[in-house]
Amino acid sequence: MTDAADPTIGMHVHRGDPSPEELAAVIAVLGEAYSAEVEAAVADDSTRPSAWSRTQRNLRQPLRRDIPWGTFAG
Repeated sequence: MTDAADPTIGMHVHRGDPSPEELAAVIAVLGEAYSAEVEAAVADDSTRPSAWSRTQRNLRQPLRRDIPWGTFAG
């Protein structure tokens, strides 16, 4: 990730001969747009269920050992 004050961010003019005022205006507009995008770029902190937990069915209730099974009472 780059920081907003990163000096390696640059701009190159490939055509034309802009005046210093035009360059200053473009730099101001792009700098403000970049700053607004950096502030708005926030990662979602909510945790989503994993694919594993979404596909697993709920576990059954534990067996009740106090109830006899049919006529067999051990």
